[in-house]
Amino acid sequence: MSKKQVGSEIEIAPLRSLDDFLLEAARFQIPNIKDLEKWGNRVTSNLLYYQTNYFLSALSIFVIVGIIHPIKMACGFLATAVIFMVFIYVTNEKASAAQFKRQHPIVSLFLIFAGCYFVAYMLKSLLIFLFGILLPFAVIFIHASLRLRNIKNKIANKVENLGLKRTPMGIFLEEMGLENEIF
Repeated sequence: MSKKQVGSEIEIAPLRSLDDFLLEAARFQIPNIKDLEKWGNRVTSNLLYYQTNYFLSALSIFVIVGIIHPIKMACGFLATAVIFMVFIYVTNEKASAAQFKRQHPIVSLFLIFAGCYFVAYMLKSLLIFLFGILLPFAVIFIHASLRLRNIKNKIANKVENLGLKRTPMGIFLEEMGLENEIF
């Protein structure tokens, strides 16, 4: 039996206190950018230890951006979905798209211009939607980079690394190939 199969049930990591996450008990320090391995260990350890806090923080930031700009967020989501669907269709149906372009060059040109206009018209909404998605990632990365580990953090990460407990972030980091770099 491999070490990752020992605790096969996925557990949700506990929500850490605000005091431990941000306030008095929290210790922050700028990481040594010359030692990327140590910085990476700090980030992955904090991602594992504070994963529930990070999930709730990301959700809160996304909701706040959505509350501030609800119409632009909805339009940005729809524009992203349309662009994604068109991309999937064109990449999967290359032959039929090329054939359509040869048979109807004027219509194809019109569709390309209409698509460009659509993206330009929706650009502000797209940017706000992407900001709502990327801002939580930036906040999480900054916190995980600056937050020093404590003894509870190290113990919880050791338990996760040994496979005694499996959490969603642990599985994600394992799939990213980072599970062996924690200690």
